[in-house]
Amino acid sequence: MKILVVGTGAREHVICQAVHQDAELYSYMSKQNPGIAKLSKEFHIGSEMELEAVKKQAISWGVDLAIIGPESPLEEGIVDSLQEAGIACVGPTQAAARIETDKAFMRKLFVDHHIGGSVAYGVFGDVEEAGNFIDEFDRELVVKPVGLTGGKGVKIVGEHLKDGKDAKKYVKEIINNKISGHASVVLEERLVGEEYTIQALVDGSHVMPMPAAQDHPHAYEGDQGPITGGMGSYSDTNGLLPFLDEKAYQDSVKIMEDTIKAVKKEVGPYQGVLYGQFMLCSDGPRLVEYNARFGDPEAMNVLPILKTSFVELCQRVVDGNLTKASFEPKATVCKYLVPTGYPESGKANSIIKVDEEKINKAGAMVYYAAVNQKNDQIFTSSSRALGLVAAGETIAEAEEICEKATAYVDGDLYHRRDVGTAELIQKRIKHMEDLLAS
Repeated sequence: MKILVVGTGAREHVICQAVHQDAELYSYMSKQNPGIAKLSKEFHIGSEMELEAVKKQAISWGVDLAIIGPESPLEEGIVDSLQEAGIACVGPTQAAARIETDKAFMRKLFVDHHIGGSVAYGVFGDVEEAGNFIDEFDRELVVKPVGLTGGKGVKIVGEHLKDGKDAKKYVKEIINNKISGHASVVLEERLVGEEYTIQALVDGSHVMPMPAAQDHPHAYEGDQGPITGGMGSYSDTNGLLPFLDEKAYQDSVKIMEDTIKAVKKEVGPYQGVLYGQFMLCSDGPRLVEYNARFGDPEAMNVLPILKTSFVELCQRVVDGNLTKASFEPKATVCKYLVPTGYPESGKANSIIKVDEEKINKAGAMVYYAAVNQKNDQIFTSSSRALGLVAAGETIAEAEEICEKATAYVDGDLYHRRDVGTAELIQKRIKHMEDLLAS
């Protein structure tokens, strides 16, 4: 079977690794990712946003199925384009991908179809109306551009924005400059609790959830600094998390299942990956947002421990007969190494040296992200460079292996050493205990 993977980063690298085990891999990426290039039978360097070029290349390779990694091509309709050429896709159509690419659409879906786990919110295209909402809103507030911002557009009043006045300035900036491509903004209540992610494969009707993971979006240790695309993540041996029990997990899956039913009624079947970002609050799970693809880094927590053939599952997604999958009962820890200054001023075009042999010998795996290979040298961009991942019998064991492996990467990089540590996880547990007790 010939499978095309579209995308350039660590998420796509781990997808390619999963595909490579059972199929002939072809890849289309914007820069030469050394890990993806090594796995691919053939690869092409080009913009993933040039849909006709992607389609033409896919046809010339004679691929049977395409897996779409990043969100931007989904927003442009890459799945619709490939399906026109008779190529099956693991990825939603342009209309179904609005679950991620249009936050106003997503929130309205929850209201119209009475889906649990929603939040109080408003959507505004007028600066004055949004300002009045801010003045009258009696809860803590989050400001979000409606469209895609690479995980960096969300700002919390009281954390990233000083007060309501600051919030109004940011709202004006979003609307006037069409940040994320929309002259509108979503204002919603700030949820208090612990965030976590559940990723699932979806065949249009059935949702097959994977182990839960917890991302660390803040740039610096101790959950400080600006929001990034994700500095690392961990998962536990039982598919849950130290602060997340089976009931909360299943309640979250129910929200995802209800969402898929609603999307089907509104715009047609959703086939691909659905990523649910939840907040476990004192009254149960609430939906923060959806992504229409695997998470980055969370894909690196679940795919390396998948025992069922990923290629078989992808085929079942497009055939509409998805069943359960099996995962190794292992904990995982992923730590991202990023250029100094990331996310605001990451240093680009620096050479990094990665000793893959020593990393693997230490028991870890490396997944290349926003780097570019030229003449056998690896150069950074201003974004995340690579993810190191380790699996273990406990989170503590996985974290120790992962942290040791960071010594085998040389370059002007930094990482959050606290991801997956006992101290940080205990902080999460205590936070939930205090919330539930109050």
